[in-house]
Amino acid sequence: MSFNGKYQLESQENFESFMNAVGLPDELIQKGKDIKSISEIEETGDNFKVTVTTGSKVLVNTFTIGKEAELDTVTGEKVKAVVQRDGNTLTVSLKGIQSVTELVDGNTLVNTMTLGGIVYKRTNKRM
Repeated sequence: MSFNGKYQLESQENFESFMNAVGLPDELIQKGKDIKSISEIEETGDNFKVTVTTGSKVLVNTFTIGKEAELDTVTGEKVKAVVQRDGNTLTVSLKGIQSVTELVDGNTLVNTMTLGGIVYKRTNKRM
């Protein structure tokens, strides 16, 4: 299956506790908790461009599977990391955060980020 397409956030679990743990200010957490972000994924072979729009904030990451890339985190930091792919699953570790993005079926994209004992889960539907 191809990740190509646009996805809208449908539901999320543990947003506030996770964002608190990564050090996002309360003001930004309160602003962001009810916004339905849109993720656009462009996949060309092993090359990916992921654009996440949350209100007026736009986060863009480009990477090649298996090669080191500089990625922007939710806190705005740039971190060097390697994204791996196993079938319909992308995994990456960013500063202690383990991120797993899975294309569950043709229309559902689930992203789970784990930091310590906190698991933040986002479920997105293809638009």
